[in-house]
Amino acid sequence: MGDTLCRGGRDTGGMLPYRQPLPGRRRVLGSSTGTLFRVTTWGESHGPSVGAVVDGCPPRLALTEEEIQAQLDRRRPGQSRLTTQRREKDRVRILSGLFEGRTLGTPILLLVENEDAKAGAYEPFRDLYRPSHADYTVEAKYGIRDWRGGGRASARETVGRVAAGAIAEKLLAAALGVEIVGWVARVADIEAVVDPVRVRRDVVDADPTRCPDPEAAKRIAERIDAIRREGDSLGGVVELAVRGLPPGLGQPVFEKLDAALAGAMMGLPAAKGVEIGSGFEGTTWTGSRHNDPFVPAGGRIRTASNHSGGIQGGISNGEPLRVRVGFKPTATIRKEQATVDRAGNARSLEATGRHDPCVLPRAVPIVEAMAALVLADHWLRQLALSVAADRIGGPAR
Repeated sequence: MGDTLCRGGRDTGGMLPYRQPLPGRRRVLGSSTGTLFRVTTWGESHGPSVGAVVDGCPPRLALTEEEIQAQLDRRRPGQSRLTTQRREKDRVRILSGLFEGRTLGTPILLLVENEDAKAGAYEPFRDLYRPSHADYTVEAKYGIRDWRGGGRASARETVGRVAAGAIAEKLLAAALGVEIVGWVARVADIEAVVDPVRVRRDVVDADPTRCPDPEAAKRIAERIDAIRREGDSLGGVVELAVRGLPPGLGQPVFEKLDAALAGAMMGLPAAKGVEIGSGFEGTTWTGSRHNDPFVPAGGRIRTASNHSGGIQGGISNGEPLRVRVGFKPTATIRKEQATVDRAGNARSLEATGRHDPCVLPRAVPIVEAMAALVLADHWLRQLALSVAADRIGGPAR
């Protein structure tokens, strides 16, 4: 039992490793996430449609297509000159799981048509591996790949995540009053100054950069515009604050809340790093500076500071969650680059097509969506645990 080998296709270079699941081993599928609030995304960048299936959403939640559409409109391409000019309306349709404006508790199928797919634009690259894309690795794994814009490796796949995340966010707001706000905190070396306790989504969305610091936003827009004209790209950081989350969420030891959030964010296209609370900066401090003293506050326990980012011991403590996600520069650029073809011959390419010179402005609603998916799942898991404990009886200690 254990690992076996299967022979790859004629262009894979021979034998590829394949893990044979052991009897009783839980199968983990790469397109699904969550335990109780379970989401599966589907579809390719230049296929007929993309979307998601949400399974485990509680019944009787008031929900409309318009609420989901509002989030998709924040993610969709073509919003400004700073983003890709692919023109997609991203109109969502709910095909199941909803009746008379409320969820049924059954699977919710979300579908978005691809209306502006131009697969022919990628024909020159069907036998080339684009630098820092998933072209080579996907083919090494599966022995086949969808070369039309990267298939599921494209950020187009995140349409399903945002649509599902909109449902998760509605659930969290309805049940707990949770508020999730993300913003562009840095592009290249331009850092914004933002108060995570007071920043509002409408202020974030008021500028096409999604940076709520006016001075930084102006400089960011100028820098992105300049790099776009050069045919190059930029990276940066999206920051996230979650307010109103109760204490107690998280599943130590292997599914701590910070671990779950980090895993969700690292599953996003172009994500290269995650910080919770003080992050790497906190590693340079002393313990006396970093510790968050507990204080009484209006009948509840709070902390005087929040260097922990709202999570201690892998469990939420009731303070605002603070998460930062680092995104690399967009891999597709117009500058000539060295690469190889599928036969291993040295080649060069100059990418064409419609791509974001900087993914940060459109990454904000995607980061928010992934946080909502993780938190909705962990809240339902904590709720199940609490109900079971109450049934067993005995006071909490």
